[in-house]
Amino acid sequence: MATSNHKDVNIYDIARILNVSTATVSRALKNNPAVNKATRKKIVATARKMGYRPNNFASSLRSQKTNTIGVIIHELNSNFIISVLTGIEKVTAEAGYDIIIAHSSETAAKEIANAQNLFYKRVDGLIASLAYDTENMEHFDPFFRKGVPVVFFDRVEEQMRGVKIVIDNVRAGAMATDHLIQQGCRDIVHMTGNLRRNVYSDRLKGYKEALLAHGLPYREDRVIVNDLSAGMAVEAAKQIIEMHPRPDG
Repeated sequence: MATSNHKDVNIYDIARILNVSTATVSRALKNNPAVNKATRKKIVATARKMGYRPNNFASSLRSQKTNTIGVIIHELNSNFIISVLTGIEKVTAEAGYDIIIAHSSETAAKEIANAQNLFYKRVDGLIASLAYDTENMEHFDPFFRKGVPVVFFDRVEEQMRGVKIVIDNVRAGAMATDHLIQQGCRDIVHMTGNLRRNVYSDRLKGYKEALLAHGLPYREDRVIVNDLSAGMAVEAAKQIIEMHPRPDG
C-alpha cells in the first residue's frame, strides 16, 4: 500500500487499492449511509493509512463555499479582543465553520492587505474591527460587490455598509467619569485615542455629559489624545502629574 511521497493520494488511488468505484469511495468519505457501514469503515481506514487529504480547495470551487469566516482584529493583547475571538470561535465551530484570524497591528496598510488576502481566500463572511488610523474604507468594497456578509464590531465607521455591533460607549464614558466624581474628584483628565474612531469620540462625549451633569467645566487641556500604547500611557501619566503637582513639591 506504499504510495509516492511526492504525489497526493486521491480517491482513484483508494478505489484501485480496494477494487471499488470512485463514487463509492467519495460517498464513504462523506459518511453517506448509501454505502455499507463495513465498507465505509474500510475505505476510511485505508484513506487514513494512505495519507489521503480531501481537496477542500477544489470542493469549494465547485460549491462556491469555503466554510470559513475571516476575522480582522486591530490588536491581540486585549482581554476584550480575546473574549470576542472566543465567542466567534464557539459559534463558528458549532456551525461547522473555520475562522482565519488576521491582525492589523493598528495600521490601515496592514488592514488593507489583510482584507485583500481574506477576499482572495474566498471567505464566506468577514468580521472586522478597524485599525487605529483607518480612514478610507474602499478595501471592504470587494466583499460588498460579491455579496459577502460583513460585520464590523467595536471600532466601526458609522456611514459604512454592513452590520455594526457596538456597546453604548457614550454611556460607558459617562459612567466612568461619574464614578470618579462620586469619589470626590473634580479635575478629571480624559485620555483617549484617535477621535475619528467611534469608540473614542463616543467615550469623550460621555465624559463631557457627566461633567455637565455635575456642573463641572469641560476643559480641552484635560483631554489627552494619543495612540494608547504603553509608552504613551507613561507620557500621559507624566502630563497628569504636572497638572496636579504635590503640595510638598
